[in-house]
Amino acid sequence: MRNRGVELGVGIFMLVGAIALTVLAINVSGLSLTKQQDTYKIYARFENVGGLTARSKVTMSGVTIGKVSNITIDRKKLMALVEMDIDADVDYLTSDSSASILTAGLLGEKYIGVTTGAADDEILKEGDFIEDTQSSLVLEELIGKFLFNQASE
Repeated sequence: MRNRGVELGVGIFMLVGAIALTVLAINVSGLSLTKQQDTYKIYARFENVGGLTARSKVTMSGVTIGKVSNITIDRKKLMALVEMDIDADVDYLTSDSSASILTAGLLGEKYIGVTTGAADDEILKEGDFIEDTQSSLVLEELIGKFLFNQASE
């Protein structure tokens, strides 16, 4: 009988561990089990998205206001075109807002940081573009610039 109790305890422990790993995987991947809220789409063009992926966060002042829904190439301007789903209650992004690709944490997770402009009263609507963008900082390019500057001296 004692053996059965130990086996039952180990089984419960393994089940709790599997549930904990599943919850952790869902949280890390950016998926959500909650109901999707209403959103609107805005776009931005970047020279280099450097590791940004679909489902990456879009934040303003550290608060998540949306997510990246798609990344494609703009065939006319030959730049990365990022489509963002912004929460419908975020109705204060002005047309002179800027978007930057930033890095969070030790794993180098990329996300978009949005900063609102101050001079324009026109609010971004469905399908509008953020024109002022700053691309991702690519470590390899920085190292190359540093090495070439050292070599030329």
